Amino acid sequence: MNIDNVIAWLSSEHDAALITSEVSKRYLTDFGSEDGTLLITKQGAYFIIDARYFEHTERQVTDPLCKVILQKELYDQIGEILSAQRIQNIYIEDEMLTVSQLSALKRRFSGIGFDSSNRLSDYMKQMRIIKTDEEIACITKAQRIAEAAFTKLLSSMRVGQTEKQIAAALEFMMLNLGSDGVSFPTIAASGVNSACPHAVPTDKPVQEGDFLTLDFGATYKGYHSDMTRTVVFGKPTDEMKNIYNAVWGSNTDAIKAIRADISCKLVDNVARSTLDAWGYEQYFTHGLGHGVGLEIHENPSVSSRSGTTLHEGMVITIEPGVYIPGKYGVRIEDMCVVTKDGCNIITETPKTLIYI
Repeated sequence: MNIDNVIAWLSSEHDAALITSEVSKRYLTDFGSEDGTLLITKQGAYFIIDARYFEHTERQVTDPLCKVILQKELYDQIGEILSAQRIQNIYIEDEMLTVSQLSALKRRFSGIGFDSSNRLSDYMKQMRIIKTDEEIACITKAQRIAEAAFTKLLSSMRVGQTEKQIAAALEFMMLNLGSDGVSFPTIAASGVNSACPHAVPTDKPVQEGDFLTLDFGATYKGYHSDMTRTVVFGKPTDEMKNIYNAVWGSNTDAIKAIRADISCKLVDNVARSTLDAWGYEQYFTHGLGHGVGLEIHENPSVSSRSGTTLHEGMVITIEPGVYIPGKYGVRIEDMCVVTKDGCNIITETPKTLIYI
């Protein structure tokens, strides 16, 4: 079905689309690899890949419109297809090809025009912005793996462990529970480090009275999950409790605002208004959320600058935070599927403050 859409998108019989990104290849064929070249014309799709992956690709790619071809001399094989179908124009994924790669293509196929605008890249992103039931099931499976790992981690964390040790343990647990890999390098930020939204784990030991922010995700069949929980070691101060409740309220109010035909900007504004009522809006220094799918950051952007309207089937994160410079920070993040009248929350882990 996805290859069908690209074929229909091509404007003439003499157009082709050259797909080179791993994400796009996986989306269109169910087989993701950095290797291999996918060429789509009005007559069908051609996945050219070398002997290391050929047999596996043949088994994995089941779309009858896509022919898997053993790569021998890539440019010669592409040229035969282009010549036979009298291709005159090729759309490329402008964000994926380097200048040197595009120059090499132009030299090799000098009689063909290459559309190096963002048309194909934007079209692929637009196709992927609405998730199918199967895609949502994969994202949900990845999230369940991440949540199970988080639950196991809670029973093993202790004062004195370093941020690096905690991050490594969480990543191992996700892999051990069936994750194909981590969605992104795990963030484990304690104490003053938690005041940095994208802190990198350090050798700092977690101390009594620290907040610890954990931002992490698993993958399943190429699809990502993303969640953040902030826990406290020992007894928090009244200010720490207040900040945590402010972020929790912001997260909850934003999720209540989600539904189809509401702007992303409005949802972001709801989260900020709640934090403003608590007196902390100035400490919320990033966008409210983003799409999640085959990439950890996809369209739409849920922020004050977003011009996107939500539609049914979008999967987005809601992740407000408060970051007090020199002290600590709190972030709470959930994933949601947009529905006609609201949303389905994929994340099941409770948001009450956890004491270690």
